[in-house]
Formats: sequence, C-alpha cells, structure tokens
Amino acid sequence: MRAPLPIAVAFSVGLILRGTAAVCAAEVAPGLTVIDDYTIAADKSFLDYAEPVNADGTINVVVEIPAGTVAKWEVTKPGGKLAWEFKDGKPREVRYLGYPGNYGMLPRTLLSKESGGDGDPLDAIVLGAAIARGAVVRAKVIGLLKLLDGGEQDDKVLAVLDGSPLAEVNTPEEMDRAYPGVLDIVRTWFESYKGPGQLTSDGFAGPEETMRLIYVARAGFN
Repeated sequence: MRAPLPIAVAFSVGLILRGTAAVCAAEVAPGLTVIDDYTIAADKSFLDYAEPVNADGTINVVVEIPAGTVAKWEVTKPGGKLAWEFKDGKPREVRYLGYPGNYGMLPRTLLSKESGGDGDPLDAIVLGAAIARGAVVRAKVIGLLKLLDGGEQDDKVLAVLDGSPLAEVNTPEEMDRAYPGVLDIVRTWFESYKGPGQLTSDGFAGPEETMRLIYVARAGFN
C-alpha cells in the first residue's frame, strides 16, 4: 500500500480543540484546523495542495465528502478552505442515500467553460472504505463517469483506493467483471440524487481518456 500524504491519516470520531472550546470533528482528518462548525483549513490552500498526478501515475484527491455521508462540503474558491455548502440559509445535505464513494476534487486542476467544463476543479469519486473529510489520498484512476449537469460537462474521475479489495481493478470493464453492480450503483446514484432528469450520463470512459482530461485540467489551472 502506498503511503498517503501526511494529513491523510484518518480517525472516525474525536475532538479538536480550538482555544478553550471543543469542536466535534467526526470524520475529519487530523492535522487540520477547525475554524468554525462549517469551515476546515489545512496548512495551505486545498486548491493547490499538491500536483494532481504523482510520479507513479496515481492521483491526489482531496476528500470533501466521505463515503456513506450526505453533508455537502466543498473546497472553496478562491480561499481553498473546506466548507459546508449552504442552501436557503441552511447547511446543505443531499436528500438521497449517502455518497457511494469518497467524493472530492483534484488539486491544481480546473476545467474551463471554454473546454466544455464548469470552471471548477475536476471532481473524483474514490471507491473503497470511508476516508476522513479533508484527507488527501493517493488513488488509482480506472475511468471516468461522463455526466452533464444543466448542459455543462460535469465528469467524475473514477478511482480506487490503494489497499482496498478494488485496487486490483484497472478499467471499468474489469470492474464490471470482478465486482458486478458497482458501476451501476455509482451511475444510478449520480443520475438520481438531484432528482429525475437533473443529471444525465453517457456512461464510462477508460483510464487513458481520463488521464488526458486530467492533464487538460492541470493546464487550465495555470
């Protein structure tokens, strides 16, 4: 198992002390600063915390939403902190089943509107056991879930966590053969969690097309 980046050592439930107050930090990676109940910061901006691709071909993913949870956290622009998204004056929770994998973003990426994207960093879904919020982990790319959200490209990089039973898989086709139903679950979840017809999928692309997209998004970050 490859070692993750330093802040990726996770714990499930604990307390982080901020001054004299104890803040509940369920599923928050250690080494982070809890600014308030809705904001977490690392020692540098999550937007450019690391290169998206490592020398060994793995990618770095900032975990915004641990697998199985529904609280909608995201890395903010331009501040690069991790914040709980608000909607209608309330912290947002997905009104559906919990996320089918660890949802996050690739640092130092941006898929511009000129490139058909939404002007945000590339999103990723890392399959495997739940990872602490704010952790930065290395994962292996196996493909891309191709999505349109309101007519904008909103593809999700599909990756597997090192050390998980899924780590032997290299492509979507291999995932279907080795673990039938996994990709059906992922696709159905993303097509459904916002309501019928809100997101549409054109299926999965392979790792080669995915890596090309990542390098386009890396160039767009500069």
